[in-house]
Amino acid sequence: MGEKMLMKGNEVIGEAAIRAGCRYFFGYPITPQTELSEYLAKKMPKVGGLCLQAESEVSAINMVLGCTASGERAFTSSSSPGISLKSEGVSYIIGSDLPCVIVNVQRGGPGLGGIQPAQSDYLQATKALGHGDQHFIVLAPAYVQEIATLMGEAFDLADIYRTPVMLLADGALGQMMEPVDFESKKERALPEKTWAACGHGNKREHNIVNSLYISPEVLEQTVLDRYERYKMIEENEVQYDEYMTEDAEICIVAYGITARIAKTAVKAAREKGIKAGLFRPVTLWPYPKKELAALAEKVDKFLVVEMNMGQMVDDVKVATDCRRPVEFFGRTGGVIPTPNEILAKIEEMNGGAK
Repeated sequence: MGEKMLMKGNEVIGEAAIRAGCRYFFGYPITPQTELSEYLAKKMPKVGGLCLQAESEVSAINMVLGCTASGERAFTSSSSPGISLKSEGVSYIIGSDLPCVIVNVQRGGPGLGGIQPAQSDYLQATKALGHGDQHFIVLAPAYVQEIATLMGEAFDLADIYRTPVMLLADGALGQMMEPVDFESKKERALPEKTWAACGHGNKREHNIVNSLYISPEVLEQTVLDRYERYKMIEENEVQYDEYMTEDAEICIVAYGITARIAKTAVKAAREKGIKAGLFRPVTLWPYPKKELAALAEKVDKFLVVEMNMGQMVDDVKVATDCRRPVEFFGRTGGVIPTPNEILAKIEEMNGGAK
């Protein structure tokens, strides 16, 4: 364990990226993640890196494409409407089999919405950011420490599987301050980037980075090959956390900052004699389907808690094959649920307050 520092979540994202060997950031300011680019504007030049404020979110994601095509580690960050603008570029990056990291510090929507924390980009991140048959890894931290750990992990996963990795946080995590240890990330063996378009000195054939395939058969094969990689990710990279699920009768499923609030509600429920537990997906894609299916063999009911209108509910139903009732409690528009509100829902599911 290294020395801990008290830092804001947005700044931790930047510091963790630098410590992961990333030297290129391309972004555009938007609340509630602007402190990240401010931090990198000061820090990147000191390590020989580049922090560039592009003229738009569209420009930023395409700069990431060009930079990562050369084999360099690069990332971008934005908040909800800005991520929407990057969606076409993300699809091009996936179609080119390039690694990068994308940070979304979510705010309320749709449209410009508001600047308060939300989790209403779950479906966008896990199902539909960019056109075509594609996935990318989505990591959902619940603590500022986890931001540091998962940010470093994100760059490694991107390089190993040649895919974008999204860190899906929210305005609360971006703005809060907690102690952080940057040395807690596990080390991974990383592949050589033999595909990179970085100059060949006449020592090899030149590499071409491309997402256009005129032949349907060739395009189909590239998609099928990519899905073989997705299978490997699903087998090897699922992350989750459980709290008091061993004897739970009501299991809350929540991620990110909401999982922390739900954990407090679970403690309060236990004090009232209600056997509640918490299952927290850390990877939202790949989703911990097998682990939830195993829980469905033990618990009586599931309660999904999110800061949206129930975007993860269907994933829980599919993972558990609808073998147990799945209910929902959430707040949206930038409203953060309280432990007491969640506790009241748990009590209702348990047959009323005791």
